[in-house]
Amino acid sequence: MRTRPYLPHTAAATLPWLLWLASCSSPPPRPPQVDESLRRPANHADTLALHQCQAQLQSQRDETAEWRQTAERRGQQILALQQADLARQAAALAAEADRPQAAANTMHTLQFAYGSTQVSLTREQASALLPDARQAPLVVLRGRTDGTADTPGESRIARERAAAVRDLLVGAGVDPRRIRTTHQPSGDHTADNTTAGGRALNRRVEVEIYRAAPVSAQPTRQLAD
Repeated sequence: MRTRPYLPHTAAATLPWLLWLASCSSPPPRPPQVDESLRRPANHADTLALHQCQAQLQSQRDETAEWRQTAERRGQQILALQQADLARQAAALAAEADRPQAAANTMHTLQFAYGSTQVSLTREQASALLPDARQAPLVVLRGRTDGTADTPGESRIARERAAAVRDLLVGAGVDPRRIRTTHQPSGDHTADNTTAGGRALNRRVEVEIYRAAPVSAQPTRQLAD
């Protein structure tokens, strides 16, 4: 006699068995379906345009990166040139600072008697003036008087005083081509011209010894007697 399997008689007990049997007999799930209407061929116009835009964008990115690298290199080169130029300027300034400075021009003053154009030097004046005048590239003589008006007489005295000092310097060995003479008949007083002592100081020839000749300096012409 066969024995039947035990089956529960209630609906609540039967339902799990039915679900288990159904799961064992159900077919496998289907793969997802793709809407064929949304597919585009690889050679579609929109696809080609998209690829072209992507290629152009990548090309622009590459060009931008290359431009940045070039700009950085040029900036470094410019900075190096500027630093080198600053270094040269600093070296030039340092060399200029170390260079011995030329001595300032020297001024000598020779006084004259009233109305006189005769010049004479003391021993001290000669020892101070003549060696420098012989070595100077330029000697400027300025004849002056104690006059108060530009008269022909005052002009002659001022001119002849400068000429007298020039002749003295030339006789002492100064190159006449390095001497320049000027004169002023009145004014340019260095002392009070209302006193006798002041007028004596104003009757003079100023001898300026240049340590370096100005660019515009030209040899003086010989004055006519």
